[in-house]
Amino acid sequence: MSNESMFFKGLRLLVVDDDPDTRTLLTFLFELDGAEIVTAASASEALEVMSFFKPDILISDICLPDEDGYSLLRKVRNLEAGRGRKIPAIALTASVSDEDRIHALVAGFQIYLSKPIDLEKLTCVVADLAGLKQYA
Repeated sequence: MSNESMFFKGLRLLVVDDDPDTRTLLTFLFELDGAEIVTAASASEALEVMSFFKPDILISDICLPDEDGYSLLRKVRNLEAGRGRKIPAIALTASVSDEDRIHALVAGFQIYLSKPIDLEKLTCVVADLAGLKQYA
């Protein structure tokens, strides 16, 4: 069990969601597996975090209070392009239409997941984006 509990050791995740319960749940989920998590409640807070925290993966809600997840991703992509990086990004949203999914993927998110969040699917997606062996 101890090997399993450190599956995400060294992985750095930035979770952006205006819902405190979602931030707490995802922090708990990934910290249990050894990841380092920083959370933000808004796009502006996330961009501030990016000044001192270099995440391996961005997990962001689309509907944020100050600006949406699409705008956040554009700003993150511009910031990271200057550093020669491209952070994989996962969109979380309550919007579940095909049109919304396509919009998120065209905007640059690698993965689109609807809420309520399927935690097992999310951990598998994070493992895949991080290039880790399949999460069991």
